[in-house]
Formats: sequence, C-alpha cells, structure tokens
Amino acid sequence: MGLREDVAALMGRARTDLAELVAIPSVADPRQFPPEECVKAANWVVDRFAEAGFTDLALHETSDGSQAVYGQRRSGDPDAPTVLLYAHYDVQPPLDEAAWHTPPFTLTEVNGRWYGRGAADCKGNIVMHLTALRALGDDVGVNLKLIVEGSEEQGTGGLEDFVERHPDLLAADAILVCDTGNAAVGVPAATVTLRGLANVVVTVDALAGEVHSGMFGGPAPDALAALIQILSSLRDRVGNTTITGLDSGQTWSGAPYPAEQFRSDAGLRDGVALLGDGTVSDMVWARPAVTVLGIDCPPVVGSAAAIQPHARARLNLRVPPGTDAAKAQDALIAHLHAAAPWGVRVSVEPEALGQPFEARTGGPAYRTLESAMREAFGRDMATLGQGGSIPLCNVFAATYPEAEIILIGVEEPLAAIHAPNESVDPGEIARLAHAEALFLKHYRR
Repeated sequence: MGLREDVAALMGRARTDLAELVAIPSVADPRQFPPEECVKAANWVVDRFAEAGFTDLALHETSDGSQAVYGQRRSGDPDAPTVLLYAHYDVQPPLDEAAWHTPPFTLTEVNGRWYGRGAADCKGNIVMHLTALRALGDDVGVNLKLIVEGSEEQGTGGLEDFVERHPDLLAADAILVCDTGNAAVGVPAATVTLRGLANVVVTVDALAGEVHSGMFGGPAPDALAALIQILSSLRDRVGNTTITGLDSGQTWSGAPYPAEQFRSDAGLRDGVALLGDGTVSDMVWARPAVTVLGIDCPPVVGSAAAIQPHARARLNLRVPPGTDAAKAQDALIAHLHAAAPWGVRVSVEPEALGQPFEARTGGPAYRTLESAMREAFGRDMATLGQGGSIPLCNVFAATYPEAEIILIGVEEPLAAIHAPNESVDPGEIARLAHAEALFLKHYRR
C-alpha cells in the first residue's frame, strides 16, 4: 500500500484517539476547570507519542504553571535535517453549552463531521501528527522533535518563555506550527502572515455604590452607559476600527477572500452588512480590528432599578503585520482614557500582548511541503493570511532565524473554532496527515 492507503486504514484509530482527547476538558483556566484535566491531556500526549517512537518524553513546567510535552525521535542519519512538530492540547472553554447541538466534550459525528471542543483547535492536529507518524512507520527521513503546550489559548506566554530559556532543546531546521488551517475543506494552504494581539481590561468607576434610578437617575452618571459610550468610539459608522493614532487603511496584496464566502463562513444573518470600507481580505488580514470580548454588568434577569457605579470590559485588538503590538496597545489605552465622558474614572489593565508575524517562504522546506500538499490534496497549495495571533511564532523566528517556520493545520472556516459546535472534517485530518508524512519522508536541506 502507499501512504494514502496507509493513512486511510488508520482513520478509525484517529477517531478513537480524538474521542479520547476531546473527552478531557483541558481548559487551562483553573477558575473554570480543574488543572488536573490539563495534566491528564499532557500525559495522554506522552503515552501516544511514546508509541510512535519518541524518546526522552517528559512534562516540562513552564513559567505560567502549565505543562509542555517535549520529546525527540532520531533518524540515525547525522546529515538529516531536524523538524520540530508543534501543537497544543489546551482548548477554549465550551462557552454557552446550551448552544451546542452535541455534548462539547464528547466526540460526535454529524453529517460526516466530528464535533467536540478541540476537535479542530488543536487536538485534531495532535491526532494528525500521530496518524502521519503511524503511516510512515520507520520510513522517516528526518530527525524529529515534539513540543505540545498546554496554555496557548490563555495567551499567558508559558511556552514562549520556555523557548527563550531552552533554545538548544527546540532548535530545528524546519518548524511545523500546526495550529492554523486551510482556505476551505480540501483546499490546502499555508498561513504566511498573522495579526498580533493586544488585550486590555477597561474599568469605569462613577459612583461609590448603586443608587436608585428613580431617585437619582438623570444627573447621576451611569458607569455602564459611560462604558458603552467609550466602546462605541472604537469603531466608525461603517465598522472601521478607529483608535486614535493607529493606522487602519492597510490593504492585502495576496489571495483574496471572497465576500460571499466570508458571509457564509462567518454565518452572517440576511441583511447584516460586512464591516469596514476595505475588502474582506483587507479587514481580516491587513488591518487592526477591535472586539469586545466580555462585559461585567448585571444580567437582565434579576437586575434592579439601580444606576451602575462600576462597569468593565475586556477588549481584544488584532494588530496587522507592520504595526508594533506594544505601540498599538498604548494607543488603545490612551484612546480609552480620552474617550471617557462626564469625568468618570477610567483605569486600563494591559493583558496579553503578541506581535504580528510574517513567514519567510521559498526555502527547501516550503518547496517540499508544496509538493507534498499537491500530491495529498490533488491541487496547489495556497498562501493565506490569518486574522488570529500565535505569539510563539515570533519567538521561534527570533530564536531560530535560519529555521523555516510553516503554519498549517486541520482547521478551516466550517470548523467554528472558539465557538459552540466546533468540528473537524475527518478528511482534513487524513489529507494533512498524508501531506505531513510525505514531507517528513522527503524533506532535505
């Protein structure tokens, strides 16, 4: 049998693996899930990659308290290049469990897709690595290193710090960062740009405590209304991000993202407009975008006739390549202070920060991957931007300037990562496993 047939024969095992891994609620936030669940997921990774021939497998505690799995597998050829395989086992919380059509931590097949939290982001990529290695058996032409982290979704920087403190441990000629995805099901892609991020929490204080809206409403400032006014200043009428001092007019010169495809991928309701005055590609890959992630305020059910003395919101600013994320965060903080109405007190706490990233392409690893993708998918590989952030890529680029950093993965727009009803197309796992197997068999410096 060839590699394609070997991968196909392994897909039953891949589903079993993914079901076991999805069943572990490895959310790296002790406020929501026990930390033991992440340790359980880490040990699962250790056990499975030991079966795939990796040695020196161990859990390494990072500076944020999470556990990173590291191991290696040597080819025996002293001239063989080294490839580092990356993924993460932690997942986003399920959010509104009532919005899930299937149990979030039970892998469930519906209309040919496998549903469950982490099925695509990023446990599907762990299973993809395993499937590729099992299909290859002993026919691996490179030295392998493995790093699977446990706090990527929290953005706390544990692995970034680990890389900087242990540069020799993870040094490689090519680094496969498997945490992105394809343009569509069956359409292979490598991600070549990433927006950075700058998260903040803004708090508004207006009164010493709650007061009755009938007795004091009118002249008494409402902290929640003040917060809403501040947040409304972050976008203009057509939806462009309008943070003072931050350029929001950049354009994307690569492959386009068709507007109708985006509307379908994002699930826009009929009649709802796309935001911004640029193309979809401009808005999602080349320009800054601010999102209100959460607001602390009374819920509708149980709310009282009272003026709110305090309110706060968590904001996420996506920062395009060419813009310094720290300067963008400073601009956001200054804007929030300046936009405060009525003399209310505003404090802003900087949170996560990650620089944008742009990959070098055209080297031997990229050329080998292009060939592997073409054989596995039956079509040429596209190069895309990504609106999300992976700060680790910048640390890899700074620490290993000669390494080729390649971003691929089993995600695609229908996967609904970070949202209820996350899923993966098993065909994407199979095709990516086939492509990765070809890459690991044929890559040479």
